[in-house]
Amino acid sequence: MWRRSFSTTTTTVLKDKKWDALVIGGGHNGLIAATYLARSGLSVAVLERRHVIGGAAVTEELIPGFKFSRCSYLSALLRPSIIKDLDLKRHGLKFLKPKAFGFTPCLDGRYLLLGPDEKQNHAEISKFSKHDADAMPRYGMHLHKYSKLMNLIMESHTPETVSGDNVSFADRLRDKKRRSMFWAKCAYHALSLGQKNMVEFVNLLLSPMSKILDNWFESDIVKATMAGDSIIGSMGSIHMPGSGYFLLHHLIGEVDGEPNIFAHVEGGMGSISVAISKAANEAGVHIATETEVSELMIEDSGIVKGVCLADGTQVHSSIVLSNATPYKTFMELVPRNVLPDDFVRGIKCSDYSSGSTKINVAVDKLPQFPCLKMHNEEAGPHHTSQIQIGPESMEEIGSACQDAWNGIPSRRPAMKMTIPSSLDNTISPPGKHVINLFTQYTPYKPSDGSWEDPKYRETFAKRCFSLIDEYAPGFSSSVIGYDMLTPPDLEREFGLTGGNIFHGAMSLDSLFLMRPAKGWSDYRTPVKGLYMCGSGTHPGGGVMGAPGRNAAQVVLQDVKKSSS
Repeated sequence: MWRRSFSTTTTTVLKDKKWDALVIGGGHNGLIAATYLARSGLSVAVLERRHVIGGAAVTEELIPGFKFSRCSYLSALLRPSIIKDLDLKRHGLKFLKPKAFGFTPCLDGRYLLLGPDEKQNHAEISKFSKHDADAMPRYGMHLHKYSKLMNLIMESHTPETVSGDNVSFADRLRDKKRRSMFWAKCAYHALSLGQKNMVEFVNLLLSPMSKILDNWFESDIVKATMAGDSIIGSMGSIHMPGSGYFLLHHLIGEVDGEPNIFAHVEGGMGSISVAISKAANEAGVHIATETEVSELMIEDSGIVKGVCLADGTQVHSSIVLSNATPYKTFMELVPRNVLPDDFVRGIKCSDYSSGSTKINVAVDKLPQFPCLKMHNEEAGPHHTSQIQIGPESMEEIGSACQDAWNGIPSRRPAMKMTIPSSLDNTISPPGKHVINLFTQYTPYKPSDGSWEDPKYRETFAKRCFSLIDEYAPGFSSSVIGYDMLTPPDLEREFGLTGGNIFHGAMSLDSLFLMRPAKGWSDYRTPVKGLYMCGSGTHPGGGVMGAPGRNAAQVVLQDVKKSSS
């Protein structure tokens, strides 16, 4: 199932017809875009470089019997409207909700275990601070106030101004009406919130995560636990202005109608992509794996006419959607002479840095945490949650980031551990487990060694395992094998420029109307017929699917307009 090749006899099937649309990259956004296009009657082919579909939402069996979610590891952002539209539950998508939400063990023998029971959460937090226990429900309600506004922004197309020499008066009028409707909806939500809450909303957008949490909480453990989600996938510090945005980005997360839950997926994250591919196949999409695109073919008039594959095969279409990163698309696939200089500068100057290294571990037993004063071979609620390992204060998170800024992997990495096999018995042998470690921070080019050096790589992996040993003694000895993806590995293996899992930084200067470049946030590009559909577009990264759906809608609008 996981190494499923949909078609490797690509040259005959692909070159013998002119396709209505081609999609470069079989990640979840590319598959979603292809499915919406095919369901509207277009002939669509998806061209995936790797042997398996899914992009970063993929499951691979790298150690016999152990199936790893190699990159992404939890689901919360996948839009409910897409799940419903594509009938993904019928196609096998099944979420496994955790029994607890977060677990932070401490070296002094204490721990913080948070879950769905608010009364129990109050008791847990009170172990560290009665003030923080009382503040937590208010903090949650404070953030929830902005969920409707965030959902509007994340679900909508950006109000980009239509441009071009051939835009008719009627098109400009429709565009003005569309933008006016968007801003009117925003204004309605802003008025509903009131000035005080809108000031707080802006404060959340612009402030450092550390400032936000300092204003609400006093306990180091509580603040460090809450800060963890704001650094994933970035080289940014919690002390950087704008780092609080990630709080808002995750407000739209829900699983089966329940908000603020990050769930495991039965069969691993690749099951999301497999379910989408089934919907795509049902709609008539042709999915070709082991099919690498080397360049786009552009007519002298500047209009796309298809792609050239790495083996020289030409595949023709007047519509191409790229699910690759903006840098990969415009700096490597599109001929440079067809792009405006200011656009090229914008793409080149975007931030693609990442401090994340993903380590997928096969173990022969569950990690045991002495702070819980229990030993049970069966999974407990804490095993099903996000386990925070390492920094026990925001200062320690800041120090871990500073190490990477100084060119060395963090001496005490900040790690998110998840154990999907605690809920899913389909991904590991009986009694054994799969563990995901999302580690921060690792520089792309370390100053004290190279990720190409096996010994250097092993040193960092052992550093992470030894840190876990401090909280769960014996972890290192339980390791059967592991797969480590540093930023260069993520770039080489999955095409993620700089190793950035979001196709580009999610900083405030790279969001909304600025994503992927100023003036080009509507999924269209300077090349007529070429569209972007990946996480490098609005509303950004995470396994949410909105970029793919939105891009398909824009393509269908243009197809309808050109045929009328």
